[in-house]
Amino acid sequence: MCGIAGLYYPGTPKPVDPARVRAMADAMAHRGPDGSGVWTAPGVGLGHRRLSIIDVAGSPQPMASADGALTIVFNGEIYNFQALRRELVARGWAFRTEGDTEVLLAGWSTWGPAMLDRLVGMFAFAIHDARANTLFLARDRLGVKPLYYVSLADGAFAFASELKGLLAHPLLRRMPDVTAVEDYLAYGYVPDDACIVAGVKKLPAGHFLLIERGRPIPAPRSWWDISFADRAPGSTAVLEEELLAHMREGVRSRMVADVPLGAFLSGGVDSSAVVALMAEQSPRAVKTCTIGFTVADYDERRHAAVVAERFATAHRERVVDAEDFALIDTLVHAFDEPFADASALATWQVCALAREQVTVALTGDGADEALAGYRRYRFHAAEERARGLLPAGLRTRVFGTLGRVYPKADWAPRPLRAKTTLLALAADGAEAYAGAVGVTTPALRQSLYTDAARRALGGHRAEDRYIAAMRDAPARDALDRAQYADLKIWLPGDILTKTDRTSMAVSLEAREPLLDHRLVEFGARLPAAMRLRRGEGKWLMKHAMERYLPRETLYRPKMGFVTPVSTWFRGALAAQGAALARSRTLAGTGWFDLDRLARLAEAHRTGREEHGRTLWQFVMLEKSLARLFG
Repeated sequence: MCGIAGLYYPGTPKPVDPARVRAMADAMAHRGPDGSGVWTAPGVGLGHRRLSIIDVAGSPQPMASADGALTIVFNGEIYNFQALRRELVARGWAFRTEGDTEVLLAGWSTWGPAMLDRLVGMFAFAIHDARANTLFLARDRLGVKPLYYVSLADGAFAFASELKGLLAHPLLRRMPDVTAVEDYLAYGYVPDDACIVAGVKKLPAGHFLLIERGRPIPAPRSWWDISFADRAPGSTAVLEEELLAHMREGVRSRMVADVPLGAFLSGGVDSSAVVALMAEQSPRAVKTCTIGFTVADYDERRHAAVVAERFATAHRERVVDAEDFALIDTLVHAFDEPFADASALATWQVCALAREQVTVALTGDGADEALAGYRRYRFHAAEERARGLLPAGLRTRVFGTLGRVYPKADWAPRPLRAKTTLLALAADGAEAYAGAVGVTTPALRQSLYTDAARRALGGHRAEDRYIAAMRDAPARDALDRAQYADLKIWLPGDILTKTDRTSMAVSLEAREPLLDHRLVEFGARLPAAMRLRRGEGKWLMKHAMERYLPRETLYRPKMGFVTPVSTWFRGALAAQGAALARSRTLAGTGWFDLDRLARLAEAHRTGREEHGRTLWQFVMLEKSLARLFG
C-alpha cells in the first residue's frame, strides 16, 4: 500500500520542481514509510511513498518501462498479477521485477484502458505515456483506494492519494464548499462526488481519466458498474456453493503477501467468515485481533473468542475505554475532510493493535452492502410493500397527516417512536431511503442554516444524489435499488474511507476479500430472497457458513463498532457541545444559526431531545474547518 502524488501540465509542458512533488508525497508519509521516490520530465512529475508488501526488495516507484516511455506510480494491490504476468510473458514480455507494478506497465502497453477489465484488486494509479503525451489515472471498481485531483492556477493538473497531498501545494486555493457541508451534515461524511475544498474532486470509483497534452481535461469515464438487472439461476444448494467459491477465492487471493498478515476479528458474521476461510487455507495459525470496550453493551470480545478458539488463531485483544475520545484530533488529521462516523475511533484502535504484529490485515468490509446485511434493507422492503397497498395520493395524505401530528419521542422505546416511520410511508420510497441513511434531517439542517447559507446552496440538497442513484439503478426491485445506491455512495464515502484512512494512518494495509468484484457481481444477481429472507439479511451467506460457524455467531443481533456519542454530550462532552455556539470557526463561515445550535445542544444535554450524532458532526466539522482553512 502506498501514497501517490503528481503534477501534469496538459497545456505547455512547463518544468516541474521535484521538491514540490516530493513535498506532496511526503505529506502522506504514513501511507508509505518504507521508501519514497520522485521522477520528473518536461511537464510532468510523479511522487511515491511505499509500504512494502509484495517484492519487498524490488519494485521501487516511480517505475519506468524498459524503454523509458512509460512511468507509473501505483497505490494498491493487483491480486491476479501473477496470472496476468504469465499471459504477458507468453506475448513476449520480459520482466525485471517480481511485483505487480511492472505488470501494470506491460498491461497498459498491451491493452491500453481495456487492461482495467482484467484487473482483480484495489488500486489507484497514474501512468505517464511519453510517446502518446498522455497521463492516465484509474481507480478500482468499488473505490477501495482514494484519488483526489484539482486544476491549479498555473495550469497544472495535480493529484494525490489524500487531500493533504494537494494541500501541500502552495497554489491550491483553500476555500470551503458549502454544498459539501450540506452533504456532510446529511450523511456524516463528504461523498465521493464532493469535496470540502472547493474545486477539488475525487476520481469516482470504477472510473478513469485520460488527459492528452494540448486538449482540455475531459470528464472521468466509467469503466465498471454493478448491475442488479439479472438473476442467477440455480437451486439454493447450487448458489450456496457458488457463493462459497467466490468467498474462498476472495480470501485466498488476498492472503498473498511477503510480510506478516492477519485479520480483524470482531466476532460478527463477516469478520468471522473471513477468519474461518483464512484458517481453511493457511498452514499456520491465523493472527487475529479484537478490540474490547469497558462498557459491556459495546463489548464483543466473548463472541470473538469463540471464533478464535474454534479456529485456533493466534489471537490478541485489547480493552479500550468506550468513552475515550482523545483520538478526535488524530482522526481529524487522518481524514482531512470532516468525518463523523464515530466508529472510526474503534477502527483506528483495532488497526493500531494489528500493526504491532502484522503489516496486512483482512477485514469483513463490504458484505452488508453486497449481500443485504443492513437492518435498513429489511425496513425499506417492508415499507415498499406497505406503500404498494395504497395509491400514492391517498398514502401521502393518510400517513403524512398521521406523521405530522404524532409526537416526536426520542426518549421513548423504539416501538413508540412511530413518527419517522409514518413520515417515511408518506414519502416516495427513494426519498424515504435517502432519509433513512442520513444523520441530520433536511428540516433540522434548514433550521441550523442562515439565510446566507441557503442562498449559497442554491437549492442543492444532499438527499437528491441517493434519489437519483435509486431511480437510475440497473435494478428490479426496491432491495436492488437500495443496495445499488449504497454500493455507489455509502460504501466508498463512509465504509472504505474509514478503513483506508485509519489503516493508512498507522501504515497498515487493509484488504477486503468480501469486496472481490466477482463476489459483488454474483451477489447482485442473487434472487432477493437469497439475500433477505424472513427479516434475515445476508441469508445465503449465513446459510453457507453454517458448516463453519456456530449459530450464535451467525444469527445474533448485529452490533458493529458502536460509540456512545449521545452519552458523551450529556456528560464529558456536554461543555464542548455548548461551546459550539461560541465557535469562531463556525461563526466565520456565516452559514450557521449559532443560537439555534446552542438550544439544540441544551435540549440534548437535558434529555428532552436526541441530537448526539448531530452534535458529533458539528464537533468534527469545526475541527476540520479550523485545520483546513485556519
